[in-house]
Amino acid sequence: MELSEHITVNRQQAENVCRRLTDEINKLGFAVAEIKNYPRYDEASFVLVKDPYTGEQNLSCFWYDRDNSQRIGRLQFNSDGSFYAEYDVVKTHPGKANWFVEGVAAWGKAENIKAEAKLLPMPT
Repeated sequence: MELSEHITVNRQQAENVCRRLTDEINKLGFAVAEIKNYPRYDEASFVLVKDPYTGEQNLSCFWYDRDNSQRIGRLQFNSDGSFYAEYDVVKTHPGKANWFVEGVAAWGKAENIKAEAKLLPMPT
């Protein structure tokens, strides 16, 4: 399967994952203007990556900041139908001053999407 076919086949699942990542970011309570970038499937860069175990091609999607200078997110579709995504937030938690939000992550298979914020304690 060609890259364009992988992009098309995974579109619905990827859009669901992007919505879930966005929901996780929004649940944290940031002010509307604080978050400059959200994961959008059509704004990703796409590449095929060979699965070292099956030899099949997996679709990897990468998001970059507005200058295209730094990667801020990734979504990997695996040949077994599972996926893993992470997207950078990199801000102090808006409701918990002692916590830093590194990003959000989502994983699963088909409609079973699990997600969580990746929090780190602030140095004291």
